[in-house]
Amino acid sequence: MSLKTQELAHLKSKIKREPTNTELQIVAAEWSEHCSYKSSKKHLKMLPMTGPLVISEKGFDSGVLDVGDGYVVTVHIESHNHPSAVEPYGGAATGVGGVIRDILSAGTRPIAILDGLRFGNIEKDPQARWLFKNAVVGIADYGNCLGIPTIGGEVEFDDSYTNYALVDVAAIGFGKKDRLIKNNAKKDDVVVLLGGSTGRDGIGGSQFASDLLESEDTSAVQIPDPFIEQLIIEAILEARNHKLIKAMKDLGGGGLSCAISEIADSLSIGIELDVNSVHTREQNMNIDEIMISESQERMLIITDKTKLKKLEEICKKFRIKCSVIGKVTSNQIMHVKKGAKTFAKLPTSVVANAPLLDRPSTKPKYLQTIQNEKKLKPTKDLSNILLKMLSSPNLADKNWVYDQYDHEVGIRTVVKPGYDASVLRLDNGKFLAAKIDGNPKQCYLNPREGAIGCFEEACRNVVCTGARPIGMVDHLQFGNPEDPEIFWTFLESLKGLTDFAKYFKIPCVGGKVSFYNETIKGPIKPSPLIGILGLIEKKPLQPRTISKNDPVLLIGNTTNELGGSEYFEYIHNFVGGRCPVVDFKTSKMNMNAVLELIEKNLIKVAHDCSKGGIAIAISELCMQNKIGCQIELEKIPGEKLSEDRSLFSESHSRYLLVIERKNLKKIQSFLERKAITYDVIGKFVGDQILFQKNSRPIIKLSVDMARQSWMKSLGELVLHG
Repeated sequence: MSLKTQELAHLKSKIKREPTNTELQIVAAEWSEHCSYKSSKKHLKMLPMTGPLVISEKGFDSGVLDVGDGYVVTVHIESHNHPSAVEPYGGAATGVGGVIRDILSAGTRPIAILDGLRFGNIEKDPQARWLFKNAVVGIADYGNCLGIPTIGGEVEFDDSYTNYALVDVAAIGFGKKDRLIKNNAKKDDVVVLLGGSTGRDGIGGSQFASDLLESEDTSAVQIPDPFIEQLIIEAILEARNHKLIKAMKDLGGGGLSCAISEIADSLSIGIELDVNSVHTREQNMNIDEIMISESQERMLIITDKTKLKKLEEICKKFRIKCSVIGKVTSNQIMHVKKGAKTFAKLPTSVVANAPLLDRPSTKPKYLQTIQNEKKLKPTKDLSNILLKMLSSPNLADKNWVYDQYDHEVGIRTVVKPGYDASVLRLDNGKFLAAKIDGNPKQCYLNPREGAIGCFEEACRNVVCTGARPIGMVDHLQFGNPEDPEIFWTFLESLKGLTDFAKYFKIPCVGGKVSFYNETIKGPIKPSPLIGILGLIEKKPLQPRTISKNDPVLLIGNTTNELGGSEYFEYIHNFVGGRCPVVDFKTSKMNMNAVLELIEKNLIKVAHDCSKGGIAIAISELCMQNKIGCQIELEKIPGEKLSEDRSLFSESHSRYLLVIERKNLKKIQSFLERKAITYDVIGKFVGDQILFQKNSRPIIKLSVDMARQSWMKSLGELVLHG
């Protein structure tokens, strides 16, 4: 139980008596940071959450966007950080299961998964390798068993995650607008618990996730069962088709305690339940264990008495358990009984609404010195530096990860993992692009600009498929919010995201805040993760083969912004410098220009320029297409920089466009008319990655050598250490 002294006093003042032990357990679960958002809730209101495509309903656990022709997409993001740091396979797998049920609770079919993973230094730390390997397998096994494709994600390694893990999972759903669950209920409707049995696994999980990770408490980690989840998905969708569901909610953090109180509060109803009716997996479970267990694969459904029999028949058909555990009342009270005896009787508004906190914030002391850039050791052999960068865990090809995922099941995946963003085919003839992005290195140096950069990078990635961003989900992950310096980094990140979302009119349709991400060794770096959905009305830009003498254009300026770059940190072991900054006006101009060129069918390949800079972005195109290049550094638009800074700067708002030579003049005329900063920086030719300045070779590296190092390094590191 984790109620603080002032919270206990607040509870007593609201109910005008001493709470029972069961009431304390229920409220402690719901008022945990993980469930209540008591530190962040008042600040999250600054984000824009409405827009012409946003559909809002009471009690939805996922964001809903109208994609036209009577169809909607749903999206949600969750994390399972503490559990994955303790038991990576089960923690990551149950993270997938939970976010899938959030999509299902709106009445839509889950059609895709994306994951964002962060671990310690896998080159030096065997535990980081173990955590990474098993989390990937957990995600793969669960998603593959469900038959839901994992279409993309991102992976990053950093010393701040030593002995820890960030496992973020986003899920996308699709369905007909008229089949959305319109949450409602009235007196004497029945409350049904459907799915897996309730056990002692995951007890206290929400409190466990709302505190410093000091011990490996495996009892707080839930046990995954994807086969039951698959049956639940099909049963729920069939029940939806028969209009048997009046309201529905996933049982996630806090278990029954939170699901009952939250659905009742959102619908302004009361619920009376009897724990004797809850189907359990273990004998002699007491009432408190049943109420706060976070056993997986469970859904709470409200239906009326006339439809109950049909719902029970569907559950029997799919061989899943279904128990009537209570009924709806009109008194807005959460009444928990065991037989005839009452153990808890609380106003739902009290349980579901923790007293919000107004945390102090102070600019971190480390920022006063860390951004100063010191003189770096001169770089001599840039060819070897590029080869080393390509094999670094953060830049190496992630095929070892996504090859374990079934990303084609469901036959919707048009653009597969490994490119800027993945693309799904929708039933109305349109396409949906999706990407998640984060950059804790830059967020550490400048939380506001770093968060904006994550947002813009995710947008750039979907734009490279020809998609216009229509909605965003965020996952804001930080250390202990009781530390004013950490809370300042949270607020700065949130303000940056808000500014960008408002300027670009991209609504936030969902998200998650995760605090207390730290171990006894200290907090993680600020780690906001941004997910973007983009809509393509006609057809996506699918990667085409690059041919000999195809020109490459670079849109956007390259400036002296290497703070938080892979080059500074991986090559020079230097944390500091100027974090890249997004100019909103330029960003929008470049974004719209690229989209228009794609719509005009003038682009063969569009590629975002981000982590590792131009050198890495060009090399990726060469390695993916098995062709060399000849790039002129003096042609790169922007500041006149030293060779290494031109190559590895991570300035934002930049796009590499590969075109056919016959379209060059037409594209140049278009870009000049739009006042877009660009230049033709080279062409693809031969079998060498060649960067030169004033005809003098700066980097010369065979494509085969680069590709071998890039493709094999991560897998070999994980498997062989």
